[in-house]
Amino acid sequence: MKRLLNNWTPGGAKPLPATLTLGSLRQRAHAQQSRALKSPIVISRLVRGLRPAVTMLLTLSALLFLLVSPASARDVVKGQTALISFAKIPPNSSVVFENKTIPLLAFPNHPDKKFVLVPVAYRTAPGDEMLFIRYPGGEKKVTLRIENGHYHSETITVAPAKVTPNPKQKKRTQAEYAEAMKIYNSVTPRRYWHAPFIAPMSSPITSPFGTARLYNGSLKSFHSGTDFKAAPGTEVIAANDGVVALAKNRYYAGNSVIVDHGEGLYTCYYHLSRIDVKRGQKIKRGQHLGLSGATGRVTGPHLHFAAMLYGVQVDPLQLIAQVNSLFEQPDR
Repeated sequence: MKRLLNNWTPGGAKPLPATLTLGSLRQRAHAQQSRALKSPIVISRLVRGLRPAVTMLLTLSALLFLLVSPASARDVVKGQTALISFAKIPPNSSVVFENKTIPLLAFPNHPDKKFVLVPVAYRTAPGDEMLFIRYPGGEKKVTLRIENGHYHSETITVAPAKVTPNPKQKKRTQAEYAEAMKIYNSVTPRRYWHAPFIAPMSSPITSPFGTARLYNGSLKSFHSGTDFKAAPGTEVIAANDGVVALAKNRYYAGNSVIVDHGEGLYTCYYHLSRIDVKRGQKIKRGQHLGLSGATGRVTGPHLHFAAMLYGVQVDPLQLIAQVNSLFEQPDR
């Protein structure tokens, strides 16, 4: 039976220095995000310094499971996604986290290898959470140590109605929320993407995921996506192949496009000035979706880019970096 590989990185990269903490990795990622994107690029390059700390490899030989002890805890920041991959796994196995079964998926270039993406919600309390690998005849446990993200905070001033909507507006926001969650909680069995994800535009990032926000001195929230600087009318493109699950104006998000990439993964494009796709339309990676704008609850024009995985809001760039790393893992 093979041992758990500590600080495994794809492509034979060197392990992380022992002195490098998750907090410093996030700071590095934020510094990288603040620089301009010269062109639509593979997102994994944006957060390459972040990925090794949250990418985990569990190697199973033949039909034997790796015995994971509580001391083998793996760190993952709340609001981010853990990647666990298996060289081999018995038929009819399942992975369960927080009472939810996480789908076992095939590697894009190695269908015999399997992996799971485990989303950890932003408001998850720090501490140890158990992930269960269940197979015919037994189960094994993996400890996920949930870490604080050390996210920044900011105060934002918007129109009062965007903080305290009237009864009619509130009814509208409730209906829009229910509609969106119905979409996000739907898992399309088919995978639409077959290549790494790319950025939705070439532009500096002005606000990263997870920033704690105080609206008009009263409403507490957090930034559920990544903001790209964008003058009105800047082209917005699809991060990868998929099907448009929603294309409409919404109270908070403004003109919105949601793309279903299959297998429970969705990307979202908000505050557009114009939508140029329709619900149900098949799209390709890099395809034009619309133009950036300042619709909805905003302080100025920008693109809000977000991601949902199995109904959980997660850091979009970190999730996409995890997915893109699947293309980099060596043959085994």
